[in-house]
Amino acid sequence: MPARLRARPNWNSDWQIALIMTVALRVFYSALAAAFVPFLHPDPAVVHSNALTGNLPAPHGFYYAVAGVWQRFDTLWYLLIAEHGYDRPASVVFYPLYPAAVRLTATLLPPMAAALAVSTVAAFFLFWGFLRLAAGDLNEAGKIRCLIFFCIWPTSFMLFAGYAESLALALAVWTIVFGRDARWELATVCGIFAGLARPSGVLILVPLAIMAMRARQARSLLVVFTPVGLIGYWGWLRWSGRVSVVEAYSTYWKTQMAAPWTTMWRAIAVLARHFDALLAISLMAVILFLIAGLAARRRIEDRCFSAVAMTHILLRSCLPPMVGTPRYLMLVYPAYLTIGNWTEKMSQSRFAFLCTALFLFNLVWMWSFLSWSLVL
Repeated sequence: MPARLRARPNWNSDWQIALIMTVALRVFYSALAAAFVPFLHPDPAVVHSNALTGNLPAPHGFYYAVAGVWQRFDTLWYLLIAEHGYDRPASVVFYPLYPAAVRLTATLLPPMAAALAVSTVAAFFLFWGFLRLAAGDLNEAGKIRCLIFFCIWPTSFMLFAGYAESLALALAVWTIVFGRDARWELATVCGIFAGLARPSGVLILVPLAIMAMRARQARSLLVVFTPVGLIGYWGWLRWSGRVSVVEAYSTYWKTQMAAPWTTMWRAIAVLARHFDALLAISLMAVILFLIAGLAARRRIEDRCFSAVAMTHILLRSCLPPMVGTPRYLMLVYPAYLTIGNWTEKMSQSRFAFLCTALFLFNLVWMWSFLSWSLVL
């Protein structure tokens, strides 16, 4: 039976599972972050090395425990853009869709609570779309395990932080879901917004274009408009006299472009000189996703997307190397589908052990993030 037809009967149960997962994780992460508050003692020198930490909320009170404690790193930039727009040259690397959604939601909620609300709603649509996507490749148990693996992946707590991750990933996943259903108008709209959410969002054009060419439908030509979001943002930056994204990365964020093999080699060289557990985990994760996304037998559009997404991740050269890589790997959806195939035949005890180990890594990353000791 075609994958498209097999996916439809589970539409209602999929959104219910996604809702349960979203609520459970939102409550869990919020409660855990609040419990962490008395034990978080970040180095003031490290905190104030960030350009936007001059007006951080005092670390006490109920609101701080449930929302203010998440006010870290990139979240500060998103809140700044939501309130003041792109008034600093360094801010242009943060694409406009997420801060625009935060600004809109902040008419009803305080800014930080609005940021968390946007991320949480986006996480629900991400999980729902992910289940829809997995339904074409996995059985019922397999797709649930696939979603669980995605949700406990190290740094997956960022889906519920004040970051654009869940919004960008939700749009990318629904682009593919709508593309597989030949709903080209909706797929194109999601693809356009994905390009406005994160720079990697525009990469979803690759699998969408392949599906459109295979469909040979006149309506599928709409997918050529997918890059409009990214191009429009870049054009606005140029028209308004602001620095380009590439220039901002180089000047303000000390991030350059390098060949993927150069990035890998630098990471290996750093590990050879001084062992770094987080870097070692990032390097192993990249190798795992290369195997799961490229070497495994998947649709041609999935393999092509894995190739461009992995290349995009490894083009980013910074010091220390591979900062944020586990977070960026969440975009490589074909790798998760392949891992879902692998876990379908895994015993419950082995799968539980694997999930426990990965979730512990996730919580360690969360602690480091909240204590200002790890940039993600």
